[in-house]
Amino acid sequence: MNAQVNYDVLVIGSGAAGLTLALHLAARYRVALISKQRLQDGSTWFAQGGIAAVLDKTDSVQSHIADTLDAGAGLCHPSSVHFTVEGGTAAIRWLIDQGVDFTREGSDYHLTKEGGHSYRRIIHSTDATGRAVHSTLIDRVRGSDNIDCFEQHLAVDLIRQPDPLEGRFRCGGAYVLDRSSGEVVLFQARAVVLATGGASKAYLYTSNPDGASGDGIAMAWRAGCRVANMEFNQFHPTCLYHPKAKALLVTEALRGEGAYLKLPDGGRFMDRFDRRGELAPRDIVARAIDHEMKRLGADCLYLDISHREADFVREHFPTVYSNCLLYGIDITCEPIPVVPAAHYTCGGIMVDRYGRTDLDQLYAIGETTFTGLHGANRLASNSLLECLVYARSAARHIDAHLEVVQSPRPAPPWDASRVTDSDEDVVISHNWDELRRFMWDYVGIVRTRKRLLRAQHRVKLLQREIREFYANYRITNDLVELRNLALVSELIIRSALERRESRGLHYSLDYPKLRELAMDTILVPENFANQRQFI
Repeated sequence: MNAQVNYDVLVIGSGAAGLTLALHLAARYRVALISKQRLQDGSTWFAQGGIAAVLDKTDSVQSHIADTLDAGAGLCHPSSVHFTVEGGTAAIRWLIDQGVDFTREGSDYHLTKEGGHSYRRIIHSTDATGRAVHSTLIDRVRGSDNIDCFEQHLAVDLIRQPDPLEGRFRCGGAYVLDRSSGEVVLFQARAVVLATGGASKAYLYTSNPDGASGDGIAMAWRAGCRVANMEFNQFHPTCLYHPKAKALLVTEALRGEGAYLKLPDGGRFMDRFDRRGELAPRDIVARAIDHEMKRLGADCLYLDISHREADFVREHFPTVYSNCLLYGIDITCEPIPVVPAAHYTCGGIMVDRYGRTDLDQLYAIGETTFTGLHGANRLASNSLLECLVYARSAARHIDAHLEVVQSPRPAPPWDASRVTDSDEDVVISHNWDELRRFMWDYVGIVRTRKRLLRAQHRVKLLQREIREFYANYRITNDLVELRNLALVSELIIRSALERRESRGLHYSLDYPKLRELAMDTILVPENFANQRQFI
């Protein structure tokens, strides 16, 4: 392809958020959709549980709002919660109109219940909701004449340039690595949207696919955007524990349908930690499992739904059933060995309700953002809801304003004239492994200030090595992701050190109490501290 291409809108990321926004803009604008792997390789495809929305007459918007606020441990922004929940029903209807095949029960849609929810409000497609949503949206995108998909393309950095008409800085596009050719292509656009997902790959054990390397957060930070609440990393309580299993999440919906968490001796334990038992919010369940594993010296605990009818289990959880069977575990008659794993990044790039960041013409949506919805702990199945609602809102804002936005000034092509091919790729893999191990050991489910300071020291040493490598060698996918992960890890550690309390997903042995005043942790890039911030 050409070394430079121009579009109206550049969307970086091909999950539910990016695809939804692209589809809403395709009627009027030319859209480039960037995917670092295949379109279906992001986190959306692997989401099992479903989407939370008020769809039953016994439920209410106020109840969903109350459950979200309760799970968020005092840090949710009420305006963001109201905005998201109130937009849920319309977002689900739009998905249905696109052709998503949600599970039915008679003439109605079947709704399930997950931890932290007061009512059955999780609409789903058996236990493979992400795949049903993602595959439908991908089909729609591929059928659009105005959306060009660039698979195997990895965004490297955003283009930040002055806007003389507005007297501020704007985003003019991005440098993008074509992974097939090794060439860096300049994409320029009047609006750029980050929909790159989270950063759970910073941890050694994660439920996320390999691409969850915090690319959008890192690029936005380098371009001068603030980030918030990066210390709140949600650990999913139940991922399959098996030496050959990789990133295999066991959906929370099992507990919603009556599965029990058990110790190695078969005894239940969740009632000792929370009156809601297995249906407590994820942070409580993950800490309880972590506590019991450490107390007993156990490698894993167990999730047991074998007391339910075998036909019910196979019908409602075909994905979990078949995946576990691959590893010799029949969940209809035996418990599933499980451990917690890094699952969701609750903080991210600061945006308003239209997805606008601190940099003009740069939007961000989905898990890569901080909207104020999740607070200190994400309520189950609110993530896809947030993707849809904010993608639709950002698309409306872009659609209403893009006609009067000037094209960005031409940016210089990528300069690779002074770098060479590396013959030391082992350095990258070693640094990657070291980073993820000390993040797991020192910045995990339970934290101390001493561990955090050790992690901070280690990450700064790693970043020094990475900067030297980045400056001298031709970039590769692994190097770009390592650079981003190291930066995001630093932001997580800095945020965790600033929060001197235990709240939601951040639990510190040094500061076990909750502070009376709930405040967000906001980090500002030093070089851009005086720039305009409208959020």
